[in-house]
Amino acid sequence: MAIVCKSGSEIEKMRRSGRIVRQVLDTVRDLVAPGVTTMDLERAAEAKIKELGAKPAFKGYYDYPCVLCTSVNHEIVHGIPSEKRMLKAGDIVSIDTGVVLDGYYGDAAITVPVGGELTPQLEKLLEVTRESLYRGIEAARIGNTVGDVGSAVQKLVEANGFSVVREFVGHGIGTKLHEEPQVPNYGTPGSGPKLRDGMVLAIEPMVNVGRSEARVLDDNWTAVTKDGTYSAHFEHTVAITKDGPVILTD
Repeated sequence: MAIVCKSGSEIEKMRRSGRIVRQVLDTVRDLVAPGVTTMDLERAAEAKIKELGAKPAFKGYYDYPCVLCTSVNHEIVHGIPSEKRMLKAGDIVSIDTGVVLDGYYGDAAITVPVGGELTPQLEKLLEVTRESLYRGIEAARIGNTVGDVGSAVQKLVEANGFSVVREFVGHGIGTKLHEEPQVPNYGTPGSGPKLRDGMVLAIEPMVNVGRSEARVLDDNWTAVTKDGTYSAHFEHTVAITKDGPVILTD
């Protein structure tokens, strides 16, 4: 499948989708607290998406049942919201959502601490994962490659003693939630497709405290760390432009 470059007007449409994604994530983040269930977060997100006039990107996508992915502690991505999953102080929860508005998608994720103080290791995990996203974004410039983006993420993560997940990667995005190219969070500088004006990428480091390996649970969605260590996930939708990378979900 070919890589689709977007026009300025298409990027503006994606910026509107991106703003809605950001408002949804801000709403949900404010609700995260001990005693809240991941289904409470789901209901709030679904209501906010409806209020803002968009449609959820995830619900019904390959039969996924919800508008959010809520991945707690050792869950990497694609955790399904549940009434039974109550958040506790000291947990971390990764919240991923997307919307479609006027035919164009936005997609972003954050990882949020649940009440109280995190351990120093988990504070560092969140800080490094968030910073690795911005390192990847900084590398997302015309003339660079997808490998430059992944290498920038990987270098920071591994320098801090963590590991990047390899089974799940970022992606192009536009009139479809997932477009070409794939955007791994690891790579060799100068390798992979060249970045061109108008490309839009969902860059999304998934970073584990321990080893990089993942496995998928019996629900066929929830991906967890194989070694049971905690994982964090941050994501932005980013346009490649002549003026440098532009975050559309900020």
